[in-house]
Amino acid sequence: MSSSRTAARLGAVFGGLGVLAVPVAIVAAQAVQGVTLLKGLYYGAPAALILALLGLLVSRRARLTSQRSVFAARGGPVRQARILGWLALYLAVTTGIAIAVYWVLRARH
Repeated sequence: MSSSRTAARLGAVFGGLGVLAVPVAIVAAQAVQGVTLLKGLYYGAPAALILALLGLLVSRRARLTSQRSVFAARGGPVRQARILGWLALYLAVTTGIAIAVYWVLRARH
C-alpha cells in the first residue's frame, strides 16, 4: 500500500508542477528583463505537457497498484494525482492552442 501512496504523491507533485509551469513562465516573462511573454510560453507549455504526462503515468501506476491491494477503498491520493495531471494537461494544450492561434494570425498579416 505504501508504494501506491508514494507513487500517488509523486504523481501529484508532477501534476502540481505541470499546473504551475505556465503561470511561472508568465511571471518570469514579467520579472526577467529580455524574456517576452511568447518566449516564456514557448518553454512553459512543453514543460507543462511533459510534467502532466509524467503525473498521469505515475498516477496510473499508483491506481493499478492500489487496485491490487487489500485496502483498495483508499483512493484519495490517487484521485488527487489524476485530477492534477489532467488539469496540467488541459492547461498545456490550451496554451499550445493559444500559441498556434497567435502564429496563424501573425502569418496572415
